[in-house]
Amino acid sequence: MAVLELNQNNFKETIENNNIVIIDFWAAWCGPCMNFAPIFEAASEEHPDVIFGKINTEQEREIAAAFNVRGIPLLMVFRDNIMLYSESGALPAAALNDLLTQVKNLDMDAVRAEVEKNKTIKE
Repeated sequence: MAVLELNQNNFKETIENNNIVIIDFWAAWCGPCMNFAPIFEAASEEHPDVIFGKINTEQEREIAAAFNVRGIPLLMVFRDNIMLYSESGALPAAALNDLLTQVKNLDMDAVRAEVEKNKTIKE
């Protein structure tokens, strides 16, 4: 599956209208980002049920700022419109595949219940 270039026009729709979305925040000047790109691309072929998106932090500064991106590469994973993972640093292929397997196997009813519980505590 091809990796999507995400921007202001398609970011929200992509997150809201897909079950699992993994995003790679990157920049052209970032060596680790360039080294991670083929791993991310290969994982997109192995996981056709996941949407793989890339956000160029130099071009999409508003999105990067909204998510407080401080270090790149940064991976972020959403499932059912809930952010489940956000971590700076490139992952080896095996770790990326393991992360996606864990996300797929999550009990989302339990996750939603925990999100609601945390909302109530904050209010």
